[in-house]
Amino acid sequence: MGIPIRRRSLHERRGPFDLRRTTFGFALIALILAGGGMALRAAWRSAGRHPVAAVLVIALLLVAALLVLRRRRRARRIAETVTDAAYGIVDAGIAELDAAEAARAERRPEPPEVAAHPVDYAELDPYAFEEAVAELCRRDGCADAEVVGGAGDLGADVLATTPDGRRLVVQCKRYGPENRAGSQDLQRFGGTCYAVHEADIALVVSTGGFTEPALDYAEQCAILCYGPEELAAWSEGGAPPPWVAAAEEPAAGVSAP
Repeated sequence: MGIPIRRRSLHERRGPFDLRRTTFGFALIALILAGGGMALRAAWRSAGRHPVAAVLVIALLLVAALLVLRRRRRARRIAETVTDAAYGIVDAGIAELDAAEAARAERRPEPPEVAAHPVDYAELDPYAFEEAVAELCRRDGCADAEVVGGAGDLGADVLATTPDGRRLVVQCKRYGPENRAGSQDLQRFGGTCYAVHEADIALVVSTGGFTEPALDYAEQCAILCYGPEELAAWSEGGAPPPWVAAAEEPAAGVSAP
């Protein structure tokens, strides 16, 4: 059987009230307060009698305070310097990344040019058609290509100089699908393209195609004939310009009826 242990109460643990200790504690507190007051009073009187010493003490206190503040400011400046340096490193890194990306972009091969939306040349009026053919010539290197068609043009609608310096003379026939350019059209053009316009390359472009006699005459006179299929291939980049095709294959350009 266990023996119960009686715990001591709080009052029993503290012990009995001791008058001596209490009196001594109060006396010590009074002595500290009195000593501190007397020290302050002596310091005040000493400052009055010796202002130089007081000023020196105050100056030392101010210097100590300034040193503390300076250390804080210096720490703040150091922190700001470190922060600025970090931002500078980050900016330099970003600039290097941008430069590297730009260099890689320059080394990348350019994507192939996408052919423009096909143009329905048969829907253009005759004047717009002539300008469209001149624009094709300019696009492919004939910088001076110009429309000269009109009354008294003597069969020439577009005049141009090819990139290799040859004179290009073009006649434009904006016909419907049921109206093909005939041999008479080619004969009239053949009578002026070389003798009058001094063509090195003579080209007839017809949106309606050509008759068989017209193609025969063109072959005899070395006149290039571009029907709707050849014109579409040239316009959309599926075939070289007529003057290039003529140089590669002298008989090129003879279109099927």
